[in-house]
Amino acid sequence: MPSAPFRLSVLAVAAVLLAACGGQEKNTAASAPAADTVTRNNVTEPQSLDPHQITGVPEINVVRDLLEGLVETDEKGAVIPAAAESWESGDNKVWTFKLREGLKWSNGEPLTAEDFVYSWRRLVDPKTASQYATYLQAAKIENIDAILKGEKSPDTLGVKAVDPQTLQITLTAAVPYFPQMLYHAATKPVHRATVEKHGVKWTQPGNFVGNGPYVIKNWVVNERIELEKNPQYRDAANVKINKVVFLPIGSQTDDVARYEAGEVDITDALPPEMYAKLQEKYPQELKRSPYLCTYYFETNNQKPPFDDVRVRKALSLALDRETIAAKVLGRGEEPAYNLTRAGTAGFVPYVPEWSKLDQAARVAEAKKLLAEAGYSESKPLTFNFLYNTSEQHKKIAVAAASMWQQALGFVKVNLENQEWKTYLDSRRNGNYQIARASWCGDYNEPSTFLNTLQSANSSNRAFYKNADYDALLAKTLQADIDDKERARLYTQAEAQIDKDSAVIPVYGYVNSRLVKPHIGGYSTEDVLNELPSKRLFIQK
Repeated sequence: MPSAPFRLSVLAVAAVLLAACGGQEKNTAASAPAADTVTRNNVTEPQSLDPHQITGVPEINVVRDLLEGLVETDEKGAVIPAAAESWESGDNKVWTFKLREGLKWSNGEPLTAEDFVYSWRRLVDPKTASQYATYLQAAKIENIDAILKGEKSPDTLGVKAVDPQTLQITLTAAVPYFPQMLYHAATKPVHRATVEKHGVKWTQPGNFVGNGPYVIKNWVVNERIELEKNPQYRDAANVKINKVVFLPIGSQTDDVARYEAGEVDITDALPPEMYAKLQEKYPQELKRSPYLCTYYFETNNQKPPFDDVRVRKALSLALDRETIAAKVLGRGEEPAYNLTRAGTAGFVPYVPEWSKLDQAARVAEAKKLLAEAGYSESKPLTFNFLYNTSEQHKKIAVAAASMWQQALGFVKVNLENQEWKTYLDSRRNGNYQIARASWCGDYNEPSTFLNTLQSANSSNRAFYKNADYDALLAKTLQADIDDKERARLYTQAEAQIDKDSAVIPVYGYVNSRLVKPHIGGYSTEDVLNELPSKRLFIQK
């Protein structure tokens, strides 16, 4: 049920959130680490481990260890060969990937180019109902549009196995960054016989067959997922960790407590109110790095009151992003005015004129817009704000509600909390008014963010539809467009998002974690925040 509206002052919120964590400090000295095990907090129970049925970071974290695509990324985020040993294209439209010799599934069967053909056809098949089906649409693979509309069969997708080691992909436009797109979970292969035999249960322990460095050993729902090393993996000799455990610890303070008790080796994001203390206490264990991720408020553009651009714009203007980044969080996060994360390769941010105004001027304009939209003290703007279970998301939602209510007066915000799976379903089905959301780059290029707001994109949870916006992104892939012109078009696309207030960017992420001193191989240089367990090892 929706919670009662909040009427707290911004200063009160900040005071609560900045309060130092009290109590007796726990000793980090715990039992000696297991020589072959790493335990990681993954925040929540995964929605699924089928790469064609997932959208969230918790799911991708596990799938990354279980399945391997044509390419992967190194510790600095650069794309490197994985199942494919090489690739080439003369025109950025027809791409040929050569698979490594001797690839095997975890059951010992050979893995061939035909496995990728089957998997990609399954991904785009309307019967699969994958939320990432339009990912290959963004890649402009031949016949994808007609397949998604049900006008052509999935077996007409522009992907074919020339021979067991050669995969050829035909695109309808020149996509120079196409190989970068192929480390995403949605493009990883699945074992056909296993999927067809077990259906939705194919990822369960005992059924699972994969091609990654690990396989599933045990899965206790809402408690733990245990992986063990896959001896059939192509690079098994260099996988140093034999067992990986993922825990669904939703509370950041509990995460830290279990880290200090020796039960967790790598935490997730750290509690803002504990950050300074943890930085002082564990200067060598606290790891911070940039993260290609934007936190934003997703407005349902098709549902009142957010089908009115004046309402969307008013809330965007009245939101004090600087306070949220510096006071509510305070771990180095940056206020965001673009959906695309600042620092994304090839991106020149758009600077809205209103962002140059002080907060008082922004609020004055917001009040004017709400009055024009028909809202007043006698007719307050009332809406539900959806967020998934998390201390941090709740704090941000409380702060935002307080800002809107204090600054605008006639605004009533009902905070609505849902568990992860229910929250995902609510957004996908449009059963919300405004929700907290985030997008982390699937690859390091602006289109990974901007494509999510295309009218037909299956990740468009804001239900934003603008033909001019779609045309701008289509133009970026014309053959005569160079990198400089493509960057200019991306900036124009961000200007259109701002004009329509399609979503409300809040802040750009940083990645802050505690990592035990005995864990080696942890990188702070990868803006994509990839952390495959196969990179890790136990230090002496």
